[in-house]
Formats: sequence, structure tokens, C-alpha cells
Amino acid sequence: MNKEFIPYEQALALKELGFDEPCFCYWYTRQGSFPSIRTKDIQFNGWKNYPDSNTVAPLYQQAFRWFRQKYNIFGLVEGGYADGKNIFTYVIWNNFKDDYCDDYVSTYEEAELECLKKLIEVTKTK
Repeated sequence: MNKEFIPYEQALALKELGFDEPCFCYWYTRQGSFPSIRTKDIQFNGWKNYPDSNTVAPLYQQAFRWFRQKYNIFGLVEGGYADGKNIFTYVIWNNFKDDYCDDYVSTYEEAELECLKKLIEVTKTK
């Protein structure tokens, strides 16, 4: 189930960009431990970010929707078939220019994560 949530590093970057949507889970961090997903005592309204502690763990679809709504920037994973195997890449559309990834990866999930990283990078430089 953890694969449905964006990784901790990207969740932290979204928090720095102002993401504060209610989420099902949050990343729990404690000094000296690896971040882990927590859902204990979930509230109806979902978890929110706290400045010095909780970092929410959005679903990939929440993160992509947030970029569309807040920054008018769109990420799309594309798939194809070459040399007898599936290949995936991504495209990002925004008001300034389109970014196309020249690299191909072997899974949709890898392309989705790379697209999310690029959305964060592009938004930070706006």
C-alpha cells in the first residue's frame, strides 16, 4: 500500500512549496529512524502538515492534482513499446514551456516518480 503514497523526500519538497491538503496518512520521522507511513487515529478531515513535525503523505494523484490547481502545471506519464519491451517517459506542460523527458524507464511507477520530481523542480524555479 505504501507505493500509493509519494516518497518522503518529495512529500517534504511539496510541504516546502506550500502543499497542505488533507491526506490519509503522514510521514512519521524520529531522530535516527527512517521515515515511515502512519495512519493511526485518522481524523475524518485527514492529516495536515505541521511546521516542525508531521509531513503529510499525499497520494500521487493528489500531488498531480495540486500542481494542476495551484500552479497550472500538468504532468503526464506516457507509455510505449520498443525493442520488445514496454517503455515509459513523461511530459510536463505549463504556461512557460513544455518539458519532455528524453530518458525512458521500464515501469510506469518509475516514470511517475521522475515526473513528480520534475514538477517540483520546475515549480521551485518559477
